[in-house]
Amino acid sequence: MNGKLIWKSGMSFNTFTDSGFPIRIDASEDHGGANEGPRPMELILIALGGCTGMDVISILQKKRQDVTNFEILLHADRATDHPKVFTDITVEFVVTGHNVDEEAVKRAVELSETKYCSANAMLSKTAKITTKVTVKEG
Repeated sequence: MNGKLIWKSGMSFNTFTDSGFPIRIDASEDHGGANEGPRPMELILIALGGCTGMDVISILQKKRQDVTNFEILLHADRATDHPKVFTDITVEFVVTGHNVDEEAVKRAVELSETKYCSANAMLSKTAKITTKVTVKEG
């Protein structure tokens, strides 16, 4: 896996990955940026959601759960001192579908947390990660 960042100006960088999708990152204006893109730590949090989300939906599809909507809500607290790592992260899985088995969702989340999600494995070294599961009919 490779990455490349090209500085544009201020705190703004264009980033490139092996998959070919560029992302502009930046800082807020009060940190020398122009607010033209997400912050690096925001991307780390979203990466956790994406990693575990792909695991969970894949497992639910294999279990033939009729999911019609799937959202992951994330909240993170950071240390007050540098390097300001994440200290607490809450990941809430909101699964909507027809007759979705809540136990199947909980098991999918557990498998992601303990076996499949590399982002969770890395971040759990510094942060307490708490998960919540909400299943809705519809």
